[in-house]
Amino acid sequence: MNKRMFLFSSILSGTFFVHTALPQTPADTYKAKCAMCHGADGTANTPAGKAMKARDFHDPDVIKATDTDLTVAIAKGKNKMPAYDTKFTTEQIKELVAYVRDLQKAGK
Repeated sequence: MNKRMFLFSSILSGTFFVHTALPQTPADTYKAKCAMCHGADGTANTPAGKAMKARDFHDPDVIKATDTDLTVAIAKGKNKMPAYDTKFTTEQIKELVAYVRDLQKAGK
């Protein structure tokens, strides 16, 4: 059934379906896509993180990296980390960078 026919039959039957996607917070996105390797706390102390040689976000070199450096790493990938520029919006990547910075502060 095509969309027009579905809408028409929904109107006639008085049945309406509303599909709304709940917006994901940066924490939700991180948990779903990043924590497997980087860990919930950003230490990369996970089996996948160890196997992939993921960076600990508390490493001085990662702390010194600019937000642009982290944005590029997320978008384009780095070493064994895949690129996420086709999976995340620019805003999601920006929010993930801020989330990484929050993890760094929490780990002090």
